[in-house]
Amino acid sequence: MGSMIEFSRPDGKTAPGYLAEPATGKEHAPGVVMLEEWWGVNDQIKETADLLAAAGFRVLVPDLYRGRVAATGDEANHLMQGLDFGDAATQDARGAALFLKSTGSAKTGITGFCMGGALALLSAMHVSDYDAAVIWYGYPPAEAGDPATIRIPVMLHWAIDDEFFPLEGAERIEERLIAGKVPHQTHRYLAKHAFYNPGGLGNHDQDAADTAWERTVEFFNQNLR
Repeated sequence: MGSMIEFSRPDGKTAPGYLAEPATGKEHAPGVVMLEEWWGVNDQIKETADLLAAAGFRVLVPDLYRGRVAATGDEANHLMQGLDFGDAATQDARGAALFLKSTGSAKTGITGFCMGGALALLSAMHVSDYDAAVIWYGYPPAEAGDPATIRIPVMLHWAIDDEFFPLEGAERIEERLIAGKVPHQTHRYLAKHAFYNPGGLGNHDQDAADTAWERTVEFFNQNLR
């Protein structure tokens, strides 16, 4: 089980976050910044952070909504619409990465789901403090930046039947990664959006979730240790 902490952002302000650490060896464990779905930092995202911590990583989930959690899609959309994505990526997420690195993690990755996946990709494009990134079925608009500029290994999990982030957009990102010679792995799952989340939209697919999770842990082990 993790706990809520306060950490410093690059601009000097503080932000809250959920920190989950491994039971043993946390002094030198690699770090992972995990970014929430549009629901906020709810029990499900905390449990996911705990699971990654159990695999041997120090995980910090910045609370982008500052304590607010959505119970319905309409509420989640409202919270997401009010979020400054640039600030979230360059201040909250980067501050979390700097916290992990300053407290013992020599290498730090970033991952995110849905909205958090888009933010993680944004962070990989615009922030140089990460050593690897795993994107779960989410991507920013084309004008947000060029994935060809990324300089770290990236793993991307796409849902083939994604009604929120169509596969055409994912393919555009893959083309830019190839153009930029960015080391990356792409995985597609015959599933719907947010297939990892057992709650949320009701699109949970256990087989796809298990496979993607195993790939994620292996990828972070390869690139962060």
